[in-house]
Amino acid sequence: QVYLVESGGGLVQAGGSLRLSCAVGRALSSYAVAWFRQAPGKEREFVAAITGSGISTYPSDSVKDRFTISRDNAKDTVYLQMNSLKPEDTAVYYCAADRTVYPGSGFLQYEYWGQGTQVTVSS
Repeated sequence: QVYLVESGGGLVQAGGSLRLSCAVGRALSSYAVAWFRQAPGKEREFVAAITGSGISTYPSDSVKDRFTISRDNAKDTVYLQMNSLKPEDTAVYYCAADRTVYPGSGFLQYEYWGQGTQVTVSS
């Protein structure tokens, strides 16, 4: 199966936390997975990536002190734990997968995408 399905988005107050989940289809279970986000009127932004094994993670500088990416391959799920949320984190969050061993930050690299989940942080 080839799919990526995000969940866990919602409305949260500034300073709060959310955990996003990305269900990964079995055919993509060994792929690297990344989270991107896109706010209205802005370009899609890299958030974090994780290798297929889950051993290595690559958070962006803008979120590395607040967000953590992880995966549970037994459950075919990738997570994005978001703490100390700010209004500027408001965006649609997407997970994406690619067969590469070393995931990058460019969205063109990723072949498969989920439909996105909305995260809204109120001030």
